[in-house]
Amino acid sequence: MASLAGVATAASLAGAWRDRPLAPRSERPPSPRERRLDPMVRSSFWSLPMVRIVGLRAERRRRQDADAEVPQLLDLLAAASSSGLAAPFALQRSVQALSGPLGAELRIAVGRIELGERWRDELASLAERLDLPDLSRTVAALARTETLGSPLAAACADMASEVRETRRARTTERARTAPVKMLFPLVFLVLPAFLLLTVVPVLLTTVRSIR
Repeated sequence: MASLAGVATAASLAGAWRDRPLAPRSERPPSPRERRLDPMVRSSFWSLPMVRIVGLRAERRRRQDADAEVPQLLDLLAAASSSGLAAPFALQRSVQALSGPLGAELRIAVGRIELGERWRDELASLAERLDLPDLSRTVAALARTETLGSPLAAACADMASEVRETRRARTTERARTAPVKMLFPLVFLVLPAFLLLTVVPVLLTTVRSIR
């Protein structure tokens, strides 16, 4: 009888152990590797938008630097074509004197042209990729002078003067609108802080003296 009672007790204990509620998976303590990776995952999650913003700003800055080189490129093209060079050869000579982002892009394009690419298609693709209106006009002037046989020097010189005049007017317009843009932070940010630091202490002192 004792042996049968022991067997029954062991069977009941085994059934209770089998039917026990399992602990949720989320309550499992993390491993040391997961503890090391968790801060890295969180930091990478938060840093991805910042990396994207920095990349966009760098790309915009590079486009602005390339756009600033267009008048110099036009001057170089005018000087090279005045010496009797055709449009493709004038472009090759002019690119060698440019040291910024536009010069780097044009040197890549010239290298492809030397390998057999059509210079008009290559320059048109470059202008479309950089999305610079003045560069697109320059490429159109090169193609037009090569097709019609018109002098490139005069066209580039006139275009360089026009581009500089347009940018000078644009800079003047931005300088005129700068005070209007500064009015909002001045009124709603700087002025309240100034009043809080200067007028409020005087008022508090006056009220205390009256009491």
